[in-house]
Amino acid sequence: MTVADAPGAVTASTGGDRRERISGLVQRHGATAVLVLLVAFGSVTYENFPTTENLGNIAITSAFLAIVALGMTFVIITGGIDLSVGSVFALGGVLAAYGSTWGSLAGVALPLVVCGAIGLAQGLLIARARLAPFIVTLAGLLGARGLLLSISNEGAKTYLIPHDTVLAKVGQGEFLGLGYPVYITLALFAAGGLVLQRTGFGQSIFAVGGAEDAAGLMGVRVDRTKIAVYTLSGLLAGLAGTLNAARLSSGVTILGTGMELDAIAAVVIGGTLLTGGIGSVSGTISGVLLLGVIQNIINQIGNLSSSYQQVVSGAFLAVVVVLQTTLSRLNRLR
Repeated sequence: MTVADAPGAVTASTGGDRRERISGLVQRHGATAVLVLLVAFGSVTYENFPTTENLGNIAITSAFLAIVALGMTFVIITGGIDLSVGSVFALGGVLAAYGSTWGSLAGVALPLVVCGAIGLAQGLLIARARLAPFIVTLAGLLGARGLLLSISNEGAKTYLIPHDTVLAKVGQGEFLGLGYPVYITLALFAAGGLVLQRTGFGQSIFAVGGAEDAAGLMGVRVDRTKIAVYTLSGLLAGLAGTLNAARLSSGVTILGTGMELDAIAAVVIGGTLLTGGIGSVSGTISGVLLLGVIQNIINQIGNLSSSYQQVVSGAFLAVVVVLQTTLSRLNRLR
């Protein structure tokens, strides 16, 4: 009998496989399980929580963060980070309102072009100049916010989107009790899931995040992949800002502050590793909805301020990061 055939070796292998399966399930579906439990708790405890109106409000308020978080998912899977998305989101809203004075097409095209260009510039600096993503996107955060203030005369001027434009109707319209931005978000996530799981580009994203040097040796175009994900992140942040401005009928300059942290929290809570190589868009949408449900339940309590949402979100993020680190160490020891 060989060592591999020994009963003890079989038992150890079986136990290791079981631990790996459990850790994989926790990694991929932990946020969804917590979300289901939290929704069940809110439905039983608060009579206003499970109403169609309240659930619709959670969906529409989460939609804009979800679009930003979708772009952040692609970036983090490559092992990067994008701190500029909050400012780019706000800039996109102001540009949409500013451009809408020439029509809905300009109101959509202007923010997408400018925000996509910001993402492209950041991607080029990170991929070609080999600069740290943290520093580059922090500069992008400051630059986008500065451009926003310049366009709005230091925030003193607020541009309005006319109510009779197509853009405003898309932002404010509803179908079956849900706003159009919710359906746009679902379509984007469906497309994002297909790209990640069913295309060569998606596999390149995972390869770059898993082992960049090895990916390059295998023929993956690492630089192009990085440039693409940062460009996509800028485009999605600009689109989210455009839809939000359309819903509010104005480009509000004070929005987006700290949104990058919420997006990162949602992505990581959804199971995407900060070190890259592992993640999913389904986990991200669960993370976004989990943060939205937490905020809503806090509002249902009534005697707690909304700042408690940040405390709870931070606690969730800390627990998830510790759990991810522990599971990774157990898998390496296996």
